[in-house]
Amino acid sequence: MRHWITATAVVLLLFAHLGTASASGFMLVNQEGLEEMMGDGAQLTIVDVREPYLFRRGHIPGAINIPYDDAHGRILNELSPEERIVFVCHGGPMGDELAQILVRNGYKRVYNLRGGMRWWRGPLEKGER
Repeated sequence: MRHWITATAVVLLLFAHLGTASASGFMLVNQEGLEEMMGDGAQLTIVDVREPYLFRRGHIPGAINIPYDDAHGRILNELSPEERIVFVCHGGPMGDELAQILVRNGYKRVYNLRGGMRWWRGPLEKGER
């Protein structure tokens, strides 16, 4: 019984740290998981879907800005299915929606930052990219 409880705790901690799968086929990733992805050396595209003026005030280092209002017409043209993609928005729902679009179109490595920029406490870059 103790082994089962220990194994369950390990699995729960792993999902809490790296992220969880959504029913829509993309993964939710928390800040720690995204920071690990940023440092692992593998190709990563962070897409900030907030308004350009908010992006300029501060965004996750290396992120590109594809504002939500333009994103539906741009993401399939500008993002490759081969990329590992993380959406970032104000609080999560807009990234969920855009991630679902990519998954429905065959993208496999799609993530959304849990809590969006509201929960992000990591480093920020300012200006345009």
